[in-house]
Amino acid sequence: MTTYYDDRSVRVTSTALRVDEHSYPLAELTMVWHRRGDRSWRVLAGRGAIGAALAGPLVAALLGIALAVWLHRSLTVTIAIVGASVLVGLAVGPLADVLFEHLDRSYVRGSRELEMWATWRGRPVRLLHTRDALRFGQIYRAVQRAMERAPAGPGTGPGTAQNVIGSSGTRPSPRSRP
Repeated sequence: MTTYYDDRSVRVTSTALRVDEHSYPLAELTMVWHRRGDRSWRVLAGRGAIGAALAGPLVAALLGIALAVWLHRSLTVTIAIVGASVLVGLAVGPLADVLFEHLDRSYVRGSRELEMWATWRGRPVRLLHTRDALRFGQIYRAVQRAMERAPAGPGTGPGTAQNVIGSSGTRPSPRSRP
């Protein structure tokens, strides 16, 4: 038996797919597909907040420099205002690394609810739902590999349904990515 994916709640092997306490023999799955839900506005707002946090100190620095030029004060005061503005702008440097890491993780996790469905014993069953796009992709590809290598279910022969993994929607078609 080959294990294609294994974590705390999902295990994909060459013989079965286990999700939480439910187990589905691959020979009994005749079709597998996925659906993408609507975008999460909370995730998108979080990404926008990270962008604003990155731009805030830079905008403050530019406004400080513009203020120094507009005030027409002595050279010492202008240099002090420009210097303080540049320091504010440089403050984004150490913060940018942390913020970009959070932004990257937000894209890895995704902004949509993802669902994996299958036809099991003649009826559609939702196997998995998650917002973690990276994990979903790993599980979906593991199921693809397992089903490609699994023998067809009992009673299959010429003219009968075989294991098929498809894309979103009602008609399955092969895909390389979810």
